[in-house]
Amino acid sequence: MSSIPMFTEPTLHTDPADALAQVQRIYQQQINLLRDAMQRFVAGETPAEHVRAYYPFVRMQTTTVSRKPSPFAYGFVEGPGRYETTLTRPDLFANYYLEQFRLLRESHGVELEVGLSTQPIPIHFSFAENDHIEGSLTQERRTLMRDVFDLPDLSSMDDGIANGTWEAKPGEAQPLSLFTAPRVDYSLHRLRHYTGTQPEWFQNFVLFTNYQFYIDEFVRLGQAEMAKEDSEYIAFIEPGNVVKRRKGLATKPGDELGVAPPRLPQMPAYHLVRADGSGITMVNIGVGPANAKTITDHIAVLRPHAWMMLGHCAGLRNSQQLGDYVLAHAYVREDHVLDEELPLWVPIPALAEIQLALQQAVADVAKVPEDQLKRIMRTGTVASTDNRNWELLPDNMPQRRFSQSRAVALDMESATIAANGFRFRVPYGTLLCVSDKPLHGEIKLPGMANHFYRERVDQHLRIGMRAVDILREGGSQRLHSRKLRSFAEVAFQ
Repeated sequence: MSSIPMFTEPTLHTDPADALAQVQRIYQQQINLLRDAMQRFVAGETPAEHVRAYYPFVRMQTTTVSRKPSPFAYGFVEGPGRYETTLTRPDLFANYYLEQFRLLRESHGVELEVGLSTQPIPIHFSFAENDHIEGSLTQERRTLMRDVFDLPDLSSMDDGIANGTWEAKPGEAQPLSLFTAPRVDYSLHRLRHYTGTQPEWFQNFVLFTNYQFYIDEFVRLGQAEMAKEDSEYIAFIEPGNVVKRRKGLATKPGDELGVAPPRLPQMPAYHLVRADGSGITMVNIGVGPANAKTITDHIAVLRPHAWMMLGHCAGLRNSQQLGDYVLAHAYVREDHVLDEELPLWVPIPALAEIQLALQQAVADVAKVPEDQLKRIMRTGTVASTDNRNWELLPDNMPQRRFSQSRAVALDMESATIAANGFRFRVPYGTLLCVSDKPLHGEIKLPGMANHFYRERVDQHLRIGMRAVDILREGGSQRLHSRKLRSFAEVAFQ
């Protein structure tokens, strides 16, 4: 037997705001059902039936290839058919969903159908932000949860849509979104774990780094912004959801719940928040392509406008100097973490909007005329490897491959971040700083490294932040270009 919610008849909407409101009503009803049952379960009551709630869905149907021309690379379907997706957290994604609904209506003029899907909501994804219910249960009660509630089902969370391998079964609708609701919820859950901050704090522009020095400087700059009453940023968030509001702004309910963790999470995130969500999130991903893939797999569900890698690299050319910048325009992928999802024969193109913003930012911050940028910055191929000690491999094989590929720099994360940006249709870019030249006898020594970090980190970070300013000023619509879209794309950005 199963205890399920009462049938909710699908409704048709011509107003995107009405469609969103109905999604929110259905979702809240379903979440309330689960939370109420879970609270009674924690109190010791065992339901006689399996408790189940469902995600809301949005669906559209069109019978023609005709549609209104769009200046965007998204917001429409390719041809006749039935299209739908399950939805979650309409509080967090309210603005995003509203814009996708608006574009569908504008492109096709058809009604949007909203209703209750057949996809169960796993009980873990129903918990409120500060609930820690499972910790209060005995082992016996935790085991019993499997009989009473739905648990996460990995079969409903794969990335087949994003990877281009998903195929509809007979009679099944085509997808509207890259991610199903359970896949989104899974990533929101993981983001809290890996970054130590709530998904609500993530901003639309994300900077990744592989060195704590950059985070230290970002914290310093974030705190400085909070001391300015006229700052464009309204809050600075650190791991543990520790909130500092801009000078002159009152605290908000929930701010007091933030507590600095006794130790930092695996990939701590820091957020310089703007009121419209177009601020800057910075994440220290640590070392290696596995971390780079893990964090971008999850941040992708937030649909950011761009992410960029700011880190250190090995310079591979004798003409480079320590402290020179490398603007990646191509990648050699020897990271191996995405080979199954994105075959090596898939090219990862440079995106002109990101490239130009990073180049302009270098000129602006370093105060170097653009015709002299080559003195401090080289544009070229970056190789990323999963072998930190590649120099020790016999017969110089890596060196030969890197030379044949015309690579000018080597790191462990940049190709992964770019490739996952390509896979998930998130605009990406890379600006690295040469910290050593192992092929030419210039390795990192403690004193030299400390001096290098002091000299370059502040400037490099400011370049990344200036690039975000340039991208923001240019408008986010320009970033989500057709270069990242496949033959038959989903409608949602």
